[in-house]
Amino acid sequence: MLDDITSVTIKSALHGLAMRQRVVADNIANIETPQFLAGRVSFEDTLREAYENGHPEAAAPSMARSLEPTRMDGNNVNLDHETLSHIDTNLRYQLMLRAVDHKAGLITSALRTA
Repeated sequence: MLDDITSVTIKSALHGLAMRQRVVADNIANIETPQFLAGRVSFEDTLREAYENGHPEAAAPSMARSLEPTRMDGNNVNLDHETLSHIDTNLRYQLMLRAVDHKAGLITSALRTA
């Protein structure tokens, strides 16, 4: 029942956002670790392309290390960037959860009227 293209796309988005949350937390935890390079998760472009091709389940998030300049200790974690990324990611995650709730509500309503 929840295997239509919209549900699969939402599930893929939640997977990518959850991965981004973990990477941001790891970045913040390692803000003082010498030579640590911040991780960056990307999935939106891949998900958009997979959705347009009708196969959002094929989209997978990817993580790469940041090539931004480093401090003297070789670390490039920027707390301001990580904080904003954390807030943005959490808001997007909440939005996806609301979409799941809305879809479940529609299904429940349809079943009640049937």
